[in-house]
Amino acid sequence: MKNWLFLAAAILGEVIATSALKSTHGFTRLLPSIVVVVGYGASFYLLSVSLKSIPVGIAYSVWAGVGIALVTLIAWLVYGQKIDGWGFVGIGLIASGVGVLNLLSKVNVH
Repeated sequence: MKNWLFLAAAILGEVIATSALKSTHGFTRLLPSIVVVVGYGASFYLLSVSLKSIPVGIAYSVWAGVGIALVTLIAWLVYGQKIDGWGFVGIGLIASGVGVLNLLSKVNVH
């Protein structure tokens, strides 16, 4: 269970870093650039720690899928990015895929 918390923290770090990336203005602004570098560094470290007991395919699919959904939500709320019906369908399919991997796949550690 502890490694799933590391994975959740890795996702949070990646989402924070990716969300701050636009604010760096091409890494010309110091504070957002620091947030991006620290966020990605922490994310990859925590992802590697979670791999001690979570299979790499499962961990990466959860990390990427949840990250995509959260970054899209933040882009919508913070940056005013428009999401149409097909966008919501795509995010739903990503979430469904992560759910299938975690609930139905024999690869997963239960």
